[in-house]
Amino acid sequence: MLIAENITVHFGRREVLHAVSLEVKPGALTAIVGPNGSGKTTLLKALTGEVDHGGTVLLNGRDIDTAKPWELAAIRGVLPQATPLAFPFTVSEVVRLGLSAGITSNQSRIVPAALARVGLADYGGRFYQELSGGEQQRVQLARVLAQVWDPVSDAGPHWLFLDEPVSALDIAHQLQVMQIAREFADAGGGVVAVMHDLNLTSMFADEIALISDGHILAKAAPEAVLTNELLSRAYHCAVQVNTTPPTGTFLLPHVASMEAA
Repeated sequence: MLIAENITVHFGRREVLHAVSLEVKPGALTAIVGPNGSGKTTLLKALTGEVDHGGTVLLNGRDIDTAKPWELAAIRGVLPQATPLAFPFTVSEVVRLGLSAGITSNQSRIVPAALARVGLADYGGRFYQELSGGEQQRVQLARVLAQVWDPVSDAGPHWLFLDEPVSALDIAHQLQVMQIAREFADAGGGVVAVMHDLNLTSMFADEIALISDGHILAKAAPEAVLTNELLSRAYHCAVQVNTTPPTGTFLLPHVASMEAA
């Protein structure tokens, strides 16, 4: 279980998150959605201990502020929005960094398996800097997967924290990445993903936390959160939720106006 209680974050004098509380269960894919500047990435960084914060975050019963870095690395992998590298690492070397961070450092077979999982099986010998932005993003996902390759271990569930994991990807690779996250959760791991695409979110998420202006407006199943009223309040524009057969939802601005309905 991931339990966050009364999380506050300040950037200078400005309070970015206002006493946010959140519970996330393993075995589920939980998406954090909301407009630009709402606090999505800041919340994810608080949950992973990357920013100073007030309140408490417990991951598998451990307080992340007192746990040792290697203890956290053994149970959770974090995929940031971008990971620039200054040195000419090969793709395999980048993915192998995940093994050295996690608990599977002696299992080199995981490197090619992780690359195959993200559709880059033949890329191991190429230099990371030679790849497109989308390919680099998938290499970094392979690194994170290598770190927590088994969704569950004797230590309990493992976790993926993903910050906009499909932002640089085409449609097919967006679906591929979301399916990887979905299968990780279905196998017993926990997934927390910051998302912008509400349609993909509705297709793959078990729960959605809708955040606006540093507050969580709602956290529930997609059909309870993706409503005209809640989305219009969060995004400050008129949003109409439309359903399309057989499943899922399709979302778009209802009118060409920035005024909420």
